[in-house]
Amino acid sequence: MKTSRFRGSQILGILKQAEAGAPVPEICREHGISSATFYKWRSKYGGMDASLMVRLKELEDENRRLKKMYAEERLKAEIIKEALEKKA
Repeated sequence: MKTSRFRGSQILGILKQAEAGAPVPEICREHGISSATFYKWRSKYGGMDASLMVRLKELEDENRRLKKMYAEERLKAEIIKEALEKKA
């Protein structure tokens, strides 16, 4: 998964510039991001502070780990099921 070149505090700073009234195209040009990226960030992080953003990242990481664990366990169960069917 590609990581962002911007940290959470930088993203929040960019969003606060827009809230202060700076035009979005100018902000995007200044920071070298696309308008689609800006609006994606605004929908995901709009109204958050730094502590909420950190918590969101932690929850996303935990969710990713749990999905991986589930996939591995499901694969093990399928292998065991196939082995038992061949044995019987």
